[in-house]
Amino acid sequence: MTDGKRGRPKSGETPRKTVRVPDAVWDEAKEKAEAEGKTVSDVVNDCLRRYLRKK
Repeated sequence: MTDGKRGRPKSGETPRKTVRVPDAVWDEAKEKAEAEGKTVSDVVNDCLRRYLRKK
């Protein structure tokens, strides 16, 4: 699956992905992530890694 862009991402960057998240969920996640010194991207990546480890 591609994101419609050609070539490789800039060095040190991961490709940008798009997901749909209700505003209320996003806002609450952003607030909690910031309180923990994280970004929502950090949280999403952590959740996806846990999901992939499940059997």
